[in-house]
Amino acid sequence: MSAAAEAPIPTPSVLARLSRPRPLVVLILLMWVPLVTYVMFGHLIGPSRDILLVPAVPATLILYVLAMRAWWESKIAVIGATMVFFWMLMAVSAPYLPLIDPNQPIAPFTLPFTEKNGIFFWLGTDFKGRDMLSRAIWGCQRVIVWGVTATLVAYVVGTAFGLIAGYLGGWWDEIISFLANVLLSFPVMVLFILILNYLGQSGFNIVIAVTFASAPAIMRIVRGLALDIKSRDYVYAAQTRGEHPIWIMVIELLPNVRGPIIVDACLRLGYTTVAITTLTFLGLGLQPPDPDWGLMIKEAANTAMIFKFSYMLIIPALSVSSLILGFNLMADGLREMSLRD
Repeated sequence: MSAAAEAPIPTPSVLARLSRPRPLVVLILLMWVPLVTYVMFGHLIGPSRDILLVPAVPATLILYVLAMRAWWESKIAVIGATMVFFWMLMAVSAPYLPLIDPNQPIAPFTLPFTEKNGIFFWLGTDFKGRDMLSRAIWGCQRVIVWGVTATLVAYVVGTAFGLIAGYLGGWWDEIISFLANVLLSFPVMVLFILILNYLGQSGFNIVIAVTFASAPAIMRIVRGLALDIKSRDYVYAAQTRGEHPIWIMVIELLPNVRGPIIVDACLRLGYTTVAITTLTFLGLGLQPPDPDWGLMIKEAANTAMIFKFSYMLIIPALSVSSLILGFNLMADGLREMSLRD
């Protein structure tokens, strides 16, 4: 037997495994679909909606255990994943945790680690007497769901147009690139404000606004990758076989741009989280009564005694920062792994 035949087959990196369809997708769907249904349509289901999240809790835990396997490839990525999965676990398990109703007023301006009315408040209460711990945990649901959904839709749109512009070229490329440059000429927050003022304030309209703001930049990234990949031999072979351009874009080009897209998506998720929180702070994003980090920051900033009760501002601000930092660390770690592949 030759030495080449005896050589062990190298184990693919984490980034390579993420770039291929695997049973991992099933776990992601088990975690994500129930959470999206719970947040977006739970009010239509009623009190029984809590049962939706039953499969999401173990799926989230299993995904985190799988992510820990990348520790020796990138410690930064695992640290970032730990921060992100912490909030994901809080989002899917919030109905099952022994938390106070986040909208129930009990004892206004109760300091953290204080007991009042027979209840111990780990993070205190706000100016209306609502438990800050409950509001911080429940508040992550809407930020995560709408942020990830908006980013996902933006990537679907941006990737589709990027593949068309990069592979087909010609007038397709000219028109799509021109429209992308027009949208990119607007400051992001100005574009958000214009769209939400016109369409109204809702989570679905935030998805539309983020798509308009993010899809052009994503399109340019994918277009550049497609321009490089379409000159490869396997693309020429598919063209020689007479394959349809759509088949070539989906089967030949798309699998080879997924790696860089995954890295960029982690970074862009942080940008989207900042945008949604900022829009809510400005009164253009997610609306009460359900808790939300941006709304918590806005209410704290409008409180006259904010300097005395600064924890009302610090708690949601740290929550947002930790989630964004987690996404950024994941992006840095995945980028390191991609450079080693």
